[in-house]
Amino acid sequence: MFSKIASTAALRGASRMFSTARAVPMARATTPLALAAAAGVAGLSLYSLPQLQLEGPRTIAGEYKTAGERSFIMIKPDGVSRQIVGKIIDRFESRGYKLVAIKSVVPSEQLAKEHYADLSARPFYPSLVKYITQGTPVVAMVWEGKDVIRQGRRMVGATNPLEADPGSVRGQYAVSVGRNIIHASDGFDSATKEIGLWFNESEIAQYEPCTWPQIMADN
Repeated sequence: MFSKIASTAALRGASRMFSTARAVPMARATTPLALAAAAGVAGLSLYSLPQLQLEGPRTIAGEYKTAGERSFIMIKPDGVSRQIVGKIIDRFESRGYKLVAIKSVVPSEQLAKEHYADLSARPFYPSLVKYITQGTPVVAMVWEGKDVIRQGRRMVGATNPLEADPGSVRGQYAVSVGRNIIHASDGFDSATKEIGLWFNESEIAQYEPCTWPQIMADN
């Protein structure tokens, strides 16, 4: 009788653990206690279950600190006008990162304001919005790969091109902070916000280049 009650309680507990409001994959929603409960109900040993490695949260920006991490990169109107889009894309591809979404779009004023909402109190905010919405398109992209957010920022270079490393995009192609060619997400939270602002989940491709295991492997 006790074992029947315990099994029922464990089953209910496991069901609650696996049913999350955020609808994340089951493997990411489980905990050791939930695994133990599920194993007990199924008559399995906890040690026979696969070992899980939780690296970080999963959002539209992929999974933080894994090869599935994603960053938002935008080539601004001056970069498009100067016809160096292909050269910038080549830098990311040559590094080994995977292009999973791309579009050319003339941003609306609302979109530009939402994208730069964190700068709304700065004196240059109105001119920044006007610059991004001038009529020349921007090229919005999502790149995927290990540490792509941090490395993308390093490849882009400092906000002020005069302080950017010579090998960076801004260090090679720009001299003015008001025309610094490119934008890159500065963290996982901003990547989640920006990718979700510019793209729908359905617009992000799920594929694996034939060289992917060789590029992303640790050994």
